[in-house]
This record gives sequence, structure tokens and C-alpha cells, in this order.
Amino acid sequence: MFTRCLVCSTPFEANEELEHAPHAYRLAFDPSRGRLWAICQNCRRWSLMPIEGRWEALEELEKVTVDRARLLSRTDNIALMRAGPLEIVRVGPAKLKEEAWWRYGKELAGRKRNWDKLGVAGSVAAGAVVAGGWAAGGISLLGVWIILGHGSDTLRDAARWLRFGSSAWKGQQECSNCGFNVQSVAFRDRHALGLFLSQETGEVEIVSRCARCGLYRDAGLRLTGDEADRTLRRVLAYHHFAGASEERVFQATHLIQEAGSPQDFTRIVLRDGKRLGDVQRTGGIALEIAANEAAEQALLELEVAELEARWRREEELAAIIDGELTPLPLLEQMRRRIAPG
Repeated sequence: MFTRCLVCSTPFEANEELEHAPHAYRLAFDPSRGRLWAICQNCRRWSLMPIEGRWEALEELEKVTVDRARLLSRTDNIALMRAGPLEIVRVGPAKLKEEAWWRYGKELAGRKRNWDKLGVAGSVAAGAVVAGGWAAGGISLLGVWIILGHGSDTLRDAARWLRFGSSAWKGQQECSNCGFNVQSVAFRDRHALGLFLSQETGEVEIVSRCARCGLYRDAGLRLTGDEADRTLRRVLAYHHFAGASEERVFQATHLIQEAGSPQDFTRIVLRDGKRLGDVQRTGGIALEIAANEAAEQALLELEVAELEARWRREEELAAIIDGELTPLPLLEQMRRRIAPG
């Protein structure tokens, strides 16, 4: 196989996932036509692998996509998948269920592990402060109780503040009732935020009670569209900074599956409107997964459309190269080996 991009000569980064395609972390293949490309991370162009080096690699890639790849996005002609660190573009129909939510489930479980580590680190730090203060005679029993009881929480709160700051939203918006100028929403007030579905678009709207006139839903702060989507994902990430256990993540993703899709789940949960503080824990975790999946899927759909356009151009060139430079009986033999029938 090539070790460098045929267009810009950038070396392909070696991967340890594939024995017969050890170069490049993004590959494209067409099992029905026997094509295999390495995709350059620098210029994004496709390098067609020599015919004699494709057989085992194509078989290996097909096995990887069936056994452990997760489908990220697809069109009628190609599918974008991920298997560990590999990104794989498969040409043709793929019998894989789209499960983009798994990425956020893993992230939430990772947050839980980090949260636990912060708790241990905070307790150790608090213990060191107490030991030093006690030895110096400058700390009381009350001080010991306060420090040991809040050491881990202090470190966790500091880590959350460093990541998010104190404001969930900043901007300029006037209350439609009294004209009060709303400039920010603090994370500490997140439980009172109202989550509704727009009657026109079906998208999530975020509503905050006016601090002056006290009106809610029909006045105060009202976020819609992309602004509401970004704020919702930011608030939910702050709200669930402690993460979730693998069991709770499983329960949350099961709720999404039962609903049919992340979009359907969101519509079910917020059908009549709900305050964030009234959303129970597992449902809230599922709502964050659903919100992030929807945003990610929109980006992936743009990417996979671009990949399909690239594939069409590269396929025209590959057909010429394989047709002119490869004996046809050899090409047909390889095609039948990889995609029988």
C-alpha cells in the first residue's frame, strides 16, 4: 500500500487497527467494485490503492464494519462509520443501525469517572490542609469539620466554573411586557428555565421568567432556534457535570430507543412544556444525549454529502485506472471474493 498521499505527498499516519491496511486513519472502500482508497487528513484527497494490495485489506475492512463499526451518518450510496480510531467510508448499502448517541453516553460515563477523581483529589487536599493546620495549632475542630466536609465539593465546583463560567447565556433581549433588558442567565437559576416546543417549527424554546414583572412563557427571556439549541446543550452539560453511571446511561439510551429517535424523545418529554428542575435524572441525561446527537447529526449530514460528491469523482477515475491497468478477469475474481453474489 502507499505510505504517502498521491496528491500532496503527506505521509499517512500508521494505524495499529488493520493488519492489511496499516496506513491512514480514514479509509474508503467499495466491496462490490473492489476499490480501496486512503483518505489524506491534510488535503482530504483520496489515493486509490494498487489492485494487488487490496484483496486482504478489503476483506478485513468488511469484517471490521460488520463486527464493530458504528454508523455515524449515511446517504443512499455511502455510509460514514467509526471503528475505534478509524473512520471508514463504505460505498453501497450497509446493514448497520444508526446509533450516534453512543458517543455522548461514553462522554457522560467519562464525566462520572472524572467527578470521582476530583472528589478523591479534593479530600486528599483537604486532609493535607487539616494536618498542617492541626500541627501548627491554628485550626479548630469546627474548622476541621468544615474543610473535610467540603473539600471535594470545592474542587469540583472550581473545575465546573473553570469550564463553564457562571453564565448559561449572555446577550441583549427585552421583556415583551415591561421592556426590562435581560443580559444574562446564571447557571444557578437553571432549574427554573422553561423548556417548550415551538408550535411553528417543533424546535426547543427556552424561557426564563422576567426579573422585573415576573411574567413567564409569554414574556421575559425567550430563546429560539440555534441560540436555544446552543444554550440548552450548554445548560445540560453544566447540569450533568458529575456525569452518569454506565447503568444510568444505558437506561437513558433505552428511553431514546423506545421513543424511536432522539427527536421523537425530545418531543415526548417536552410536549406540554417542562421546567428543567422538573425533569427527572434519567430523562435529563437522555435529553442531553438527544440534544447533542441532533446537533452532531446535522454536521455529519453535511460531511457525508461532501464525501459522496468526492466519491463520485474518485470512482470515475478509479474505473478508468482499474479498467485500463488491471486485467479484467483478475478484477472480477477479486470482486467476487469480497462481495459474493
